[in-house]
Amino acid sequence: MFDKFFKKNGDYFYLAFRVVLGLLLFMHGAGKFGLIGEMNIGGFAGMFGFPLWVASLVALVELVGGLAILFGLFTRLAALGNAIVMFGAWFLAHVPKGWNPMSNGGELSLVYFVALLVILAYGAKVWCLEKAILKKEFF
Repeated sequence: MFDKFFKKNGDYFYLAFRVVLGLLLFMHGAGKFGLIGEMNIGGFAGMFGFPLWVASLVALVELVGGLAILFGLFTRLAALGNAIVMFGAWFLAHVPKGWNPMSNGGELSLVYFVALLVILAYGAKVWCLEKAILKKEFF
C-alpha cells in the first residue's frame, strides 16, 4: 500500500525537499547580507576572519544558489556551489573545535552538505523552471 503511494508521488516529496532546502539556503544568504535578521556581511566576515570578498561570495552562493534550487534553475550547478560552501563551513568553522559534529556545532552544515549531494545526484525533477524555459535540464 505505502510502496504504491510513494512510487506514484515520490517526485512530489522530492519537490518539497528541494523547495525547502532552496528556501533555507536562500535565507542563510539573505541573513548574511542583513536582509533577514541582525547579521551583516562585515559581521559574518569578522566572525570567521574571512576577507570581505570571501564572505560576500559565500553569501551570494547561498542566496542565488538557494533561489536556483528552489525554482529548479541550473539546480545541479547551484547544488555543487552550495555543497562546496557547506563543506568549507564544516571544515573551517567546525572541525577546528573537534571531530564530533554534535559537539563542534557542525551537524547543520553536514546535513546541508549531504542534502545538496542528493540534489546534485537527482537534479530538479518536477516543476523545474529550467525545463520550462530550456526544454531540458542542462546542469
